[in-house]
Amino acid sequence: MFGGIVSPINSPHLRKSGSRSVIYDLGANEVENGADSSLLQSEDANDLKGATLPISAAAVMPSPMLLWRFKVLLFLVWGFICCKIGWDSVMRMSADKRDLFLYEAFLYYNPLLLATLMVWLWGVNLWFFAHGSVNYAKIFDLDQNHLTHREIWKWATWMTIIVPTSMTAYLYLYSHGEVSYAASQPVLLYAAVVMVLIFPFDIFHLSSRFYFLRTLWRIVVPLQAISFSDFFLADILTSMAKVFSDLERSVCRMVHRQVATIAWLEADSVCGSHSVAIPLALVLPYLFRLNQCLRQYKDTGERTALLNALKYSTAVPVIFLSALKYHVFPESWTNLYRPLWLMSAVVNSLYSFYWDVTRDWDLSGFTRIFKFSKPHLLSHLLHGRKWVYFWVIGSNLVLRCTWTYKLSAHLRHNHLTVFTIASLEIFRRFQWIFFRIENEWNKMNSKTQLQLSVGDMPNEEEKLLHSNNHTV
Repeated sequence: MFGGIVSPINSPHLRKSGSRSVIYDLGANEVENGADSSLLQSEDANDLKGATLPISAAAVMPSPMLLWRFKVLLFLVWGFICCKIGWDSVMRMSADKRDLFLYEAFLYYNPLLLATLMVWLWGVNLWFFAHGSVNYAKIFDLDQNHLTHREIWKWATWMTIIVPTSMTAYLYLYSHGEVSYAASQPVLLYAAVVMVLIFPFDIFHLSSRFYFLRTLWRIVVPLQAISFSDFFLADILTSMAKVFSDLERSVCRMVHRQVATIAWLEADSVCGSHSVAIPLALVLPYLFRLNQCLRQYKDTGERTALLNALKYSTAVPVIFLSALKYHVFPESWTNLYRPLWLMSAVVNSLYSFYWDVTRDWDLSGFTRIFKFSKPHLLSHLLHGRKWVYFWVIGSNLVLRCTWTYKLSAHLRHNHLTVFTIASLEIFRRFQWIFFRIENEWNKMNSKTQLQLSVGDMPNEEEKLLHSNNHTV
């Protein structure tokens, strides 16, 4: 037993699958016959070949950095091809139809493009939190299988590829006269998104999709106590009111078969630009958030919830006064409704800005940014810098005003301007998330420390029990 030594060739890590182990006895001077000797040598040769294969295969494998650069190169090539095909398709249209052509294309794909931008930035938020001391999983009450920032970015990458590809196909087919095939592109894309979200099987991160859909349901129908994730997602939806508006018009045209047609240009059509459903879709996220605040006041009795509800109610006059431009005479709009709209817009912007800084962010906690425990280049540049707070507060005020201006229904045809403002609002919300999550994490830590300090102070009954050696 102790005289036999296993050869390194017969190691289970180096031995080829299916080969027979060979044990050499160093004390033996000869082998029984020549056949066994030749068999032994052949197996040794096979084992040596099998041992060198994994090493050579690992040697020719490209490095992760090289693979990443190759993927980036493919992504840039794909982006160039999409831009080239899209531009050529737009240039095929006559000058008088080009704006309407682009407007309709942006209408169908604008909601998903904005959602893709939000997913990318949400991944950045999670990346910052993952490298800091903010336990966002505990804040949102997530399970162990929640999506990480890497998985979020993978989803964002696929969205970035699929949505512009479908848009390019729509532009190409529409400009080449294939109207029916062009009309099917946004329909198929929307159907695919819905199917992925509601797919009942355990693929595509079922637990995360269920958590998202459940939170949406709790926002729409707040039949139980409002959690932080309910408030948080509803706040994000208010920054995506443009998505709701375009979704309503896009789905309406799909249902009434007005995709890639000019019927929607008529003001009195079901899905026309003067439809009453447009301001209703814009105001819907604010009504959800308002209902949450009222439910919170009912459960807790805090007057702060009523003040917060008042903030969201100030967005309602901005939206509906602007929509009156299509239903009143121009003189009435200029002399009466426009001044009222401007006044309500100023009230909504300043009130929302005040609430962001004093309530959602809590300026008293502005001592350092993001509370990072692991140094990174970006966090080192941002950590404790005063200009960061000046930038966040100043940009929040400016973007609050521009976002309120975007809620105006009379800007709905300026698709490039509205898309830019909507993207800036999503960027404002991206900044808002950092301080909102950090403020909530600070509150949770303060409550935990308070509970621990109270638990360390035994009351008179506990002292009496301990003195009498009683066990409870």
